Amino acid sequence: MSDILFVCVHNAGRNQMARSFFNKLAREFCIPMRAEAAGTEPAKRVHPAVAEAMREVGIDMSGDKPRIMANEDAGAAGHCDGVRCGCGCLSCAAAARCGGLGTVDTAGKSLPEVRAIRDEVERRVTSLVTGLHSAHLHTHPNLTFPRQRGRDI
Repeated sequence: MSDILFVCVHNAGRNQMARSFFNKLAREFCIPMRAEAAGTEPAKRVHPAVAEAMREVGIDMSGDKPRIMANEDAGAAGHCDGVRCGCGCLSCAAAARCGGLGTVDTAGKSLPEVRAIRDEVERRVTSLVTGLHSAHLHTHPNLTFPRQRGRDI
C-alpha cells in the first residue's frame, strides 16, 4: 500500500517523476511515507527523455516500468494526485479531487522541455513534502531540510 498515489494516463512521465522525487525527499526528511505511480492506460516504458532528465539530477529510473492503476490503488492510498489530461478519465477525476500536478505532458517533448517540466514537478512535490514535513515536526523536532540542488528549500 502507498501513502500517496500519483496517477496519469500513460504513467511514463510526470507522475513517475513525482513518485521518484517524493520518495527521495521523504527518505531525506525522515517522513515515514511512500508514493507509487500508476496509469489508466500505461505505456510500455518510461519516456527516455524523462529517464535522462531524472538521471541528470541523480535519480535512476532505468528499472522503472509504467503500471496500470488497479481499482484498489486509489482506495488504499491516503492521497491520490492525478494529472489532468482533459478526457474525463480516472486520472482527471483524481486531479479534480486533489488538485493534480497540473504540468505539461512529457510525451513527445525534447530533453530541454522535459527538464523544465521536471523542475516544475520537483517544485510542486517539494511543496507537498514541505507541508508533510511541517505536520511531522511535532513528533520529530530535530528534522531539518537539506539543500535542494544548490538552493534553500
